[in-house]
Amino acid sequence: MNVSPAVRYLLRYTALAYVLLLLIVPVGLILWRTFTPGIGAFFESITTPAAISALQLSLLVVAIVVPLNVLFGVPTALVLARNKFRGKSLLQAVIDLPFAVSPVVVGVALILLWGTAGFFGFVENDLGFKIIFGFPGIVLASIFVTVPFVIREVEPVLHELGTDQEEAAATLGSQWWQTFWRITLPSIRWGLTYGVVLTVARTLGEFGAVIMVSSNLPGQSQTLTLLVADRYNRGAEYGAYAVSTLLMSVAVIVLIAQVILDARRAKTDN
Repeated sequence: MNVSPAVRYLLRYTALAYVLLLLIVPVGLILWRTFTPGIGAFFESITTPAAISALQLSLLVVAIVVPLNVLFGVPTALVLARNKFRGKSLLQAVIDLPFAVSPVVVGVALILLWGTAGFFGFVENDLGFKIIFGFPGIVLASIFVTVPFVIREVEPVLHELGTDQEEAAATLGSQWWQTFWRITLPSIRWGLTYGVVLTVARTLGEFGAVIMVSSNLPGQSQTLTLLVADRYNRGAEYGAYAVSTLLMSVAVIVLIAQVILDARRAKTDN
């Protein structure tokens, strides 16, 4: 399709203006308000006991959610890519559910399921194991909203890979775990790594589902995103800006990792 130079420039500058208005300006404003008082004020704000505790809790949630998503996501992707069975479409829809459902709804559903009056309320009422408004609730909410990432990144790679190499290994007497470890896993490593990166980013930035199932107590069940909202609601706007900048720094690191992975994947494919 032939497009005149004037139209191309109009589309280009419209896109740039859109990105500038909705992304660069807000982020730049936060950075400006964060560092206007000086770098010392920034470090003082992010090294308070509440901020350190929130960072540690967020990283702990990531350390639990990521391995669990890998542990269950890879086998699920294998099942979806290698098998045809009744209800497969339904399973695909369930996996994509976190993309369609509001995180707040996820939090409410977890309360109805694991709360004291919920279906599994006996876990807290009889066994004394607190899930909702505690750390386990945050982990459950984070797992729910990040379930699709590993599966959706690994499954297309498995489809592209096919089964020829795996069948050849089985013919030569390889056990299933040997085939997976030596053939399947190396072949899906980029898709798996990409899924892990997305899982880390979503876990650190999740707010809606977490706020519903957390008591939001500093030092106990307050993640970085909850700390930002708490500081802003209490009128400590600078503290909210500082923690937001910390979150953005982590996001930039994740973005850089994603770009590096994309480059390495493209180089490997070529």
